[in-house]
Parts: sequence; structure tokens; C-alpha cells
Amino acid sequence: MSSRLYTKDTQAIFWNNNKTAIQRMLDYDYTIGREKPSVAGIVAPTSGNKFEKFFYGPDEIMISLYKSTADAVKEQPQADVLLNFASFRTAYDVTMEAIEMGDQFKSIMITAEGIPERLARKMNQAARDAGIIVIGPATVGAIAPGAFKIANIGGTIENIVNSKLHRAGSCGLVTRSGGLFNELSNIIAINADGIAEGVAIGGDRFVGSVFIDHLLRMEENPDVKYMILLGEVGGTEEYKVIEAVKDGRIKKPIIAWCIGTIAKHFSSGVQFGHAGASANADAETAAAKNKAMAEAGIYVPESFNDLPATIAEVYNDLKSKGIIGEIEEPELRIVPKVRRPKQFICTISDDRGEEATYAGFPISSVATPDTGKGIGDVISLLWFKKQYPKWATEFIETVIKTVADHGPAVSGAHNAKVTARAGKSVVEALVTGLLTIGPRFGGAIDGAAKYFKYADDNDLTPAEFLNYMKGEGVPIPGIGHRIKSLKNPDLRVTGLMNFAAENFPATPLLDYARTVEALTTSKKENLILNVDGTIGILMVDMWRALGYSEEEINEFIESGTLNAFFIVGRSIGFIGHVLDEKRLAMPMYRHPMDDILYDVQKAEPIA
Repeated sequence: MSSRLYTKDTQAIFWNNNKTAIQRMLDYDYTIGREKPSVAGIVAPTSGNKFEKFFYGPDEIMISLYKSTADAVKEQPQADVLLNFASFRTAYDVTMEAIEMGDQFKSIMITAEGIPERLARKMNQAARDAGIIVIGPATVGAIAPGAFKIANIGGTIENIVNSKLHRAGSCGLVTRSGGLFNELSNIIAINADGIAEGVAIGGDRFVGSVFIDHLLRMEENPDVKYMILLGEVGGTEEYKVIEAVKDGRIKKPIIAWCIGTIAKHFSSGVQFGHAGASANADAETAAAKNKAMAEAGIYVPESFNDLPATIAEVYNDLKSKGIIGEIEEPELRIVPKVRRPKQFICTISDDRGEEATYAGFPISSVATPDTGKGIGDVISLLWFKKQYPKWATEFIETVIKTVADHGPAVSGAHNAKVTARAGKSVVEALVTGLLTIGPRFGGAIDGAAKYFKYADDNDLTPAEFLNYMKGEGVPIPGIGHRIKSLKNPDLRVTGLMNFAAENFPATPLLDYARTVEALTTSKKENLILNVDGTIGILMVDMWRALGYSEEEINEFIESGTLNAFFIVGRSIGFIGHVLDEKRLAMPMYRHPMDDILYDVQKAEPIA
């Protein structure tokens, strides 16, 4: 394990959408000039959103939300820190799940107080066995100035800069108290050059990592030239540090103080603010520990008020010996005082530069014939933000060409023609045609993909699938044609299937659908796989071959992506019919009365 706890490349998964704490981390990132935000993803199990917006300096960024730690890790494998902001009822389970993920997390920070002793001991031991540093429970976290900071540690940006926590100093600081961590950071900044790394281990009696863990690591950290330990009444962890000094494992100077010396003036035992701040034996008193540390050669001031002078003494001595050099102050970016959130978000195109882009590609790189790109490439960029391979973009184009028109009698084309004859514009006429697209016209593409995929995912036999659909009370989408049959096949379907056979890596869902078709046509020969069904099913096969997860494909289906291909394709035909009406200068349409069944009864009066 590296002697440095965090670097400027460290990224974390933040468990619980604590917006204030996350924004403070991002403000720090911006101030110190990090290239990547320190928060890679947020686990928010109860949220229905996919992302949360945060400010990054004057601009906004989106951070993905996930339902579970496992989902977050899958999408953000580089994040090796878990910031556990769950409640004390959930914090144990969240931590244990993270520990069981093996090498994913190098450190886990836990803010919750009051995790039961039995669970805390079990959790801490599991982390040690896995080689994971646990900071907390009951902690504000840790910081590597100029690189990475956890949540609220250090306070506001103004306080951070005043305490020189925006860049690395020379001191390694370890405390129990989060509040006193901030106070000491300021004292060190005034009397020395700031800290190189700091950890508030937490106030609970049983914390994951203790003073000795961090001081031994800081002993190996070349950025740390001396260390400060702020302990308190209660516990015996300071004695482990004493032994390490005595046996030579720690050679760097240590300044230490245990708060709570006032406890000796009370006639009976007293507990301070932290769960662990209670002396259960003489050795656990602050006075005893301060005395023992001083005897071991650790710098221990006479009182807390004398701590600043001791820090200055040790710092100046190391500086005079050349162990500590001058620190060049970095240029800081200023977080604006007033920031306005954006009302719209766009992740597919950008028109702010000299040339607009489609998913990062200049339009000129995909638009002209010499680029070798087609409309399928543009759709893959603008709809899916991916560069699809040639076979996939050609399939998309094949689908659009296949569904472009189906004559003037279908409802959409009919509506568009009637509207055009009423003197409406191309746009108005097109819209009336598009408004007919839905469950009965075009919607079978979505339905076929949904139900056939469900049957395949659940290993239903064709007979079981038919029974399932019968139980749902839904005709099988994508099966059946008014005119076409086994003896009179739909050449559009034949063309799509031939293309898939020649170009797709595999067609498992189509293969399954063909077995269903064999059963349905045995009952009635026009219950064939129609063009809508073939398109929907092959789209699923395409996405599977392109590496999309089943969850992503289900999302495409639910969001109407499949029907969108029908909409784009059929728009070509609708516009053609509208232009045809305009070109022929056709008059206002009135439906012939002899084509209407009139059954008009005389209205009865209501008493």
C-alpha cells in the first residue's frame, strides 16, 4: 500500500446524496486545479434520477447516481475510496459490502456515530484482514492538501485557504476530533507551513484505523517531515505510538498532546464529547498519557496553549537543518460567490465552437460523401453517443428505408394528405401524420422487442410464450399480417433477415422468434413474423452484439427508441405524400357520404 493516502488522481464513490458535502469537495477540487472531480459517482438507492448537477467553479457538471455500490463500481472502476455517509442503521452493511468487493477500495470513510460495538469490531477486523484503511466511524474524514479532501473536513473554502490546506505543507496530522482538526490546521498554518496529510480517525471508542496506523504510514511518506498527534482522555492507542518511537519504527519528530487533562479535577469519572473519551483506568487519563509520551522523547507541551510554540520550535529546527524547504504558493482558482444553475442539459451536440459537433465529432467529419459516413452514423452519434460499426449503421439505414412508406391508405399517410389538402403547411401536415403513430400503428416494433426479449430472457418455450401472452390478454406484437403469409412472404422481412444473416455476429432473439413463428403459422399461415416484429427483434440482437447490457436495452425499449426509427423512416413517406398533394394542387377533402354508415337516433329527453 502506498504511503500516501490520496493523490490528485484519487476518486471516490459517495454513498448517500449529501449535496452540501459533495459540493464542498468539488469546490475544493476546482480551487486546487484538479483535472477530474474527486467524486466519481453517488450511491442514492431511493432516487429516481440518473444524475445530480453540481457546480464546478462557474460551470456545472453532472455526477451519475447509482442504486447500489455494485452499480457504481461497475461504471466507475477507478474509484478506490468509499465515502460512507449512510446513517448508523445502514453504515455497517454498506461498509461490509464494500469490504467484500476485494481490491476495489483502498480506504473507506464512515461518518455515522453509534454503530454498535459488536458490529464495529467485526467491521474493523474485516477491513484489516482485507488491507483496507477505515477512517471512522464518527469522523469528518481526511485530507491530502492540494490533492484530495473528504467532504466537510477543513470547513469552508475560505477557512481552507487560510489554514493552508489548499497545498501540501510538511506536517502529518492525526486527531480524533474533527473540530479540533480544523483548529489545529489553522494553528499549524500560522506557526509552520501547513500539513502534508491529515486524518481525523473518529470519536467512537472502536474506530477502524488508529493513531499508529497513520503515523507509521506517514513515517514512510516523503512529504511528511514531522507529525502531530492530538489524542484525548480514554483508550490506550497513544501507548502504541510510544512503543513505535522506542523501538525505532518512528524516527521523524512527533509533537503530541492529549486533551482532557481537566478530568483530574473531577471527583468521579467523566466522559467528554466522544464515545471513546472516557478514562476507565489511570493509564487512560490524559495526564498519564502526556507524561508517558514526553518520557519517550515525544515533544509534549506543558499545556494545549503552549502547543503553537512547540510546533514553531520543531518546524524552525527542521527548516534550519534543510529538512524542510520553502514552499512555492500555487495559483488558485476562485470559486464564484454567485452561481446560476443551467435550466437545460445537452449531452449529444455542441454548437459553441467554430463548428458544431455531433457527440464530439465536427459535422464536416460525418456529413459529406468523402467521409464515408451515412445517416446511420449520425443517428448512432446523436441517439446513442456511440460510434457504431459499419454493419450496425447500415442496418439502421436499411430499417429507415424499409419503413419509409406503406402507401396512401394507412392512417398516418391519410391524415397527412387530408391536412395538406386543407391548405396547411408541410410541417402541420407532417405532424398530423406523426400523431397517429402509436400502439396500433408502428408501436408493434416496441412491443415485439419487449415481449420477445422477455420470453427469451426467461427461457420460455414457444408454447409457454403463447400462453403467457394469452394470459396477458395481448396479441403478440410483431406476429401477423393482413395480406402476407407463408405462401406470400413479405419481401421487406426477407430483406432484413438476409441482411442480418450476412452481417450480424449473431441473431439469438431472431432465432427464437422464428421458433415462435413456426408454432403460430401452424395454426394460421398469415400469423407470420411481420416487418415491425422483425425490426424490433433485430434491434435487440444488434444492441446485444454491440455490448449493451440487458438493462440498457430494456431502457431503450421502454423509452420508445425503437419506435423512433419508425418515426424517422415514415416521416420520409409522409412528407412525400404531402408534397404530392401540393404538387397536384388537390382541393379540400370531404369524405364521401356513401362510405359512412349513418345510424342517428332521435335524442331522448331527460326528465
